[in-house]
Amino acid sequence: MLEYLLIIAAGLLGGMLNAVAGGGSFITLPALIFVGVPPVMANATGTAALLPGYIASAWRFRKDIKFPANLSFKTLSTISILGGSLGATILLFTSEQVFSSLIPWLILIATLLFIIGPRLLPKKQETDNDALAKQTNHNKSKVTVFLVMFFVCAYGGYFNGGLGIILLAALALLGQTNLLSMNGIKNFVSALLTAIAVLVYASGGVIEYNFLVIMGIAAIVGGYVGAALAYRIPQNIMRGFIIAIGLIMSVVFFLR
Repeated sequence: MLEYLLIIAAGLLGGMLNAVAGGGSFITLPALIFVGVPPVMANATGTAALLPGYIASAWRFRKDIKFPANLSFKTLSTISILGGSLGATILLFTSEQVFSSLIPWLILIATLLFIIGPRLLPKKQETDNDALAKQTNHNKSKVTVFLVMFFVCAYGGYFNGGLGIILLAALALLGQTNLLSMNGIKNFVSALLTAIAVLVYASGGVIEYNFLVIMGIAAIVGGYVGAALAYRIPQNIMRGFIIAIGLIMSVVFFLR
């Protein structure tokens, strides 16, 4: 009974954290390991359990979503699916030692990007009297967004932990500043890439189904509640909270 209460609590908190800042896997992963699930299987199972929470959170933010660089729904969906598939496939062929050693570095880099992202944005060029230059800049922007989002989605398929923070960092670097819109895109992309990654994990036999359903239901509730709370938190406080979570997660994993 105690282990199921722990799994329910981890699903609730993981879903809430993913909705607001990301990093829910850093709650679900240790919880699953604590109840006896092997680490790689715990990662895959926790990722699958958080999928419904991503969907619930994305639905809650649906009215605030503005896609980066005018990317269409179809294009961003394709990027998410392709990136998630690649990352999940790479995971199945990666040793556990390499997998573990990369985690703290990826989280730390993502957090630093989120901190300095707005300062790295280029100043807008005046191109109104030069239509060709304007179109060229727009095309370069779309290519940049495609590459950035693809590699972030591949990371998410490889290891879901910290995905929210990395997505928010990427969106900040690409010029987005509204955290409600950014959270909506984050959860939309996370849901798509996680869905395809879970299919790959399932085909590789690395999902523990005994805890999957109960943690997934808890994550749905946590994801929707977390998304609702995000509307009531000032953006500067939310940004500070995201940075704090990222730094704490990186330190914890460096000390493991």
